[in-house]
Parts: sequence; C-alpha cells; structure tokens
Amino acid sequence: MKKIKYFLLTKSVGFYINILSFVKPDKANTLAYELFSEPRKGKLKKEELPKILQNAKLETLQFGEHSIQTYTWEGNENRILLVHGWESNASRWEKFLHHLKKTGSTIIALDGPAHGLSNGVEFNVPKYAEFIHFVSKKYNPKTVISHSIGGAVSIYSLHKYSQPTIEKLVLLGSPSEMKIIVSNYVTMLSLNKKVAAFLENQSVVKFNIQIDDFSAHLFSENLTLKTLIAHDTLDDVVFIDESRKIAKTLKNAIFIETHGLGHSMHDDALYQSLVDFIEQ
Repeated sequence: MKKIKYFLLTKSVGFYINILSFVKPDKANTLAYELFSEPRKGKLKKEELPKILQNAKLETLQFGEHSIQTYTWEGNENRILLVHGWESNASRWEKFLHHLKKTGSTIIALDGPAHGLSNGVEFNVPKYAEFIHFVSKKYNPKTVISHSIGGAVSIYSLHKYSQPTIEKLVLLGSPSEMKIIVSNYVTMLSLNKKVAAFLENQSVVKFNIQIDDFSAHLFSENLTLKTLIAHDTLDDVVFIDESRKIAKTLKNAIFIETHGLGHSMHDDALYQSLVDFIEQ
C-alpha cells in the first residue's frame, strides 16, 4: 500500500510540474530542481541526537555561510573520515563503528550539506566535495570511507582538491554517472523533455560541468590511492554496474561483490573486510 501511495504521489507531482512547464516554465523548473536537490529526510535535532552521536565529540565548523557538523570518536593518530549518502547523516555508521573502534583509530564523521546538523537546504556534489576537503584539511585523515552518493562525492573531492594525507578510499554502493541519477529522477516523476533538459543543463549553469562529464569513473582516472569498492548485486537504488565502471578506471582498486545486502550494505563480514583493508 505504501508503494502504491508513493507511486501515485510522485506521478501526481510530476504531472503538476509538466502542466506548469507550459504556463509558468520558470516556476516549473525551479520546483523540479528544488525537489531534486533538497533532502526530505536525514536532518537531526541536537536535543534528539541518536545515542551513538551523543557519545562523540561534537564540533561545528564554519565554512563561509555554511556550518559543517562533525563527530569525533577519539583514538590514535591514524584518522578515518566517514562520508554518508543522500537523505542520511553521520548516525548511519552506527553498525560499523564498533568494528572501526577495534583498530584504535580516531574516527571522524560529518553531516553533508542540508543533512544532520549541518545547515542549508540544498545538497549537491560540488558543495559536499568542498565540505570533505575543508574537514580533511582540519583532521588530516588517512582513510576515507563513503556510502552511496558520498562515494561519488569523495572521488570528485579527491579529483578536484589536493588532499595528500589521504592514502586509502573505501566506496560502498557508490554511483558513477550524474546523468543516470537525473534520468532516474525524471523517470520517477515522469517529467517531460523540457523539464528534463533544464535539469541536465543545471550541471553546466551551476557547476560548469557538462552532465556527460559529471562522472565518478572519469574523475577517478588519475587517482592512484589504494581503494576498496564494495557493491551488492541486489542493490536496487544504485546498480552494481556503476561501481564496476569506477573499479575499472581506478589504478589500484579491489572490487568486492556482495549478495543480499541491498543498498545499505550493513554486514559484519563485510565490515571486517574493510577493517582488514584499513590495517594493511
């Protein structure tokens, strides 16, 4: 029943935007972009933080007009940075943290733009990449572990900015092509060609990148850091072929296919493999 309601809601919203595009195209385009870029889940309230985050050291970093929320679990000089995905926040790492803590490392997690306790209403890859770069300059992590779109953002950040302390990268269920993400959104809402063309052009207007070039596997061409990529064959949010493309491009990558974990990829055996990779 929930799936039926969600289907009807998305198609109704898409129908409204399509009709609006003929009478008030600017308003239709703005609404379509807002729905695409503004997360509806993943925000947190400081007075209602999940327990795992209450046990961390909280620090809010100022980055221009943005506030970036970070959470630190203190350990040794080896630092690990955790990067979550869309409509999520730092608490998504709860099931992984007790594995990571066994390494004795200092663990830092951040909330992305418009997620968790970080401010803002819009989420986009370049801004999140700036967040990662800014946090990395402060904490000097040796390893970055990312989930979902956070993986694509991590690659873009490493491609765009010099981050010499980062030696290892872990990607879990990561997409590669921004065009596919936009296309899936267009299909979900059944948006017409006019609105779809506007959305694709936003990568040029806002970020000066052609959407066909907005690709994690292209951004990873010159990366040489050790990388572990894991993706589940039953992931119906990001298809496994996306990670396969990234794995083929990266020069120093290990690729793990899991079966039955879905997009979340929570699994003790997988997490142990990630710990082994970190400790190598």
